[in-house]
Amino acid sequence: MNLEQSIFKSYDIRGLYPQELNQEAAGLIAQTFLKMVSDKLDKPIKSLKIVVGRDIRKASEPLSQTVIKTFLAYGVQVDNIGLVSINDYYFACGYYKYDAGIMATASHNPPEYGGFKMVIRGRLPEAIEFISGQELYARLRNLDFPLAAEKVSGKLNDKEVWDDHLRHVLSFIGPTEIKPFKVVVDNGNGMNSIFLSKLLPKLPGEFVPMFFEPDGRFPNRPPNPLAAGAAQAASQKVLAAKADLGFIFDVDGDRMFLVDERGHFITGDQVLLMMIKPMLKKYPGAGIAYNLICSKAVPELIEKLGGRTLRSEVGYRNVARHMMEEGGIMSGEVSAHFAFKYNFYADSAFLALMLVLKTLSDDGRPLSQIIKENYLYARGDEINIIVDDIPAKLEKIRKYYQANIRDEIDGITVEFDRWWFNVRPSNTEPLLRITAEAENQAELKSRQEEILGILNK
Repeated sequence: MNLEQSIFKSYDIRGLYPQELNQEAAGLIAQTFLKMVSDKLDKPIKSLKIVVGRDIRKASEPLSQTVIKTFLAYGVQVDNIGLVSINDYYFACGYYKYDAGIMATASHNPPEYGGFKMVIRGRLPEAIEFISGQELYARLRNLDFPLAAEKVSGKLNDKEVWDDHLRHVLSFIGPTEIKPFKVVVDNGNGMNSIFLSKLLPKLPGEFVPMFFEPDGRFPNRPPNPLAAGAAQAASQKVLAAKADLGFIFDVDGDRMFLVDERGHFITGDQVLLMMIKPMLKKYPGAGIAYNLICSKAVPELIEKLGGRTLRSEVGYRNVARHMMEEGGIMSGEVSAHFAFKYNFYADSAFLALMLVLKTLSDDGRPLSQIIKENYLYARGDEINIIVDDIPAKLEKIRKYYQANIRDEIDGITVEFDRWWFNVRPSNTEPLLRITAEAENQAELKSRQEEILGILNK
């Protein structure tokens, strides 16, 4: 069959179900995945042990069943963990030391999408690493199907991860380290509610659940917390309930945003700033990875508290890689992915939740005051512009700002004393993404207009 190349992303696979991604495609993807894992680990396919999970989407059960059937046909031992969040899946991959894992999920895409996220046992014994959708597609194009490997019967086990995962999270920060708060928790009809229903009763305080019933239609708000209006319901509930704060998760569960007691939405880099102090207190001198579009306040605070700054390209896979390769303890980014060495160098919104509650407990001030203390600069929302010739536009930036270019590890980053910006191309669309930060709003607006003026000449 002809597969749509665009569904194979930098980090995962996502496509409309069943138009772009269906069971036939899933079978080819599963065979390619087996070949990749076998080659990378230098281990026969029939000796592999792989974990499979899925989210609540309409596409996910048929796609995961096809993957399982394919794996079993080649002699693989498959542990099916069923309906889980991406946090539970990452935990299972690392904790039980599987050779690899695949989860049927389309992340925070709309309901009509299906997809896969794939990991493999890492180079470090305590790590898992991500398999790129684009890398898999490159391999798929050069394979003959069906796969030329011995067909023997595999073994399928149903496995639960909840008790072990709960012990893991509570060993990071225990209930006695957290003071009682009133907390709104917006699950968005996604996957985190299954685990949270086991974790939250163990913690002090009052938790107000929102949209806890998993529903692949995501009927109550957009699945992406950054979409227009997605945070409105949680914000209103925090105010109405007079809560201390609110948590908002995306529907597969790995990203976590906050709402303060005044109902104000808090971006991922500001959440990261909250976590830095307790992490460096627990792990003095440790490295913390952040992506290059985070606020300048992030590296400044890391250095102030004696930590090491690990600057990364944008993307959770990149930030986690820098954390692992450069000896970091945690990582975070504007999009609210937070990963931890303690969690096999993978995301955990549950560890992030515990760390936020620990910060609030230790500090004693309202969340809005903590955030205000760290909000040192005016940072603009990302601006996306459609362009016909990305290299030509980047060359305009390069020539105009050549004396102040910091680096080009992900697009072009330009730094001045009073402001900085990054312009980078989208991985999948004819877009340039512009992020800028300055000492105040007036300076920020002026500089954004300056950048757009140069690009539009």
